[in-house]
Amino acid sequence: MRSLSEIETTVKRASRAAGYSWGISEDVGKSIRILELFGLPGVKNLNQYYKDKNFKKFENLNLISEENVSNTTPFCPIILGISFLDQVRAMKQIKKINFGVIAYPMIFLSFLSRASEIIGKKIYIKIDKNEFILNYNVNIFSNILDKNIILKEMNVEVEIIDNQDNFSDNEWKELYQLSENTFVEENESLKQGGAGAGLTDND
Repeated sequence: MRSLSEIETTVKRASRAAGYSWGISEDVGKSIRILELFGLPGVKNLNQYYKDKNFKKFENLNLISEENVSNTTPFCPIILGISFLDQVRAMKQIKKINFGVIAYPMIFLSFLSRASEIIGKKIYIKIDKNEFILNYNVNIFSNILDKNIILKEMNVEVEIIDNQDNFSDNEWKELYQLSENTFVEENESLKQGGAGAGLTDND
């Protein structure tokens, strides 16, 4: 089994050989490593994308808006991913962002996982019928059962999720009241032994 370090290094070198700068190639290496760490087919999708890139052109999207439509060819998932990372702080107030069409969107997803960590918010992404929730670059939850799936050219919907508690105010109050049973009742002995409560004034 290949180590994550080996995967990241090889992906970085392959990306440079595919025509990307060393800086972008390093980002691709980190992103694909994330997919493999979470059990998603990063290497498989990237390898197929680089094969297609030899004879197909893909559109670079540098400025992202709420609605993004490719003119004649699908968006390059790598340049799109880099653009998203660069602009995500400015976009975190936008509820939904639509893209049509992205080549190999699984690659783009790997950049979104890192973006989730940058803004401190979960990101929901829908690729056809496949759904993902990206949790601060700590894990990725999805409904994909086939871990070898290759998604080629698809529309993608991205939603930045506002942070919310997973419990009600009443549930929190009940739990907090229970925690109060551990509080130590203050008495005269504790007052005298506490910080700054000594009997001698040295000032």
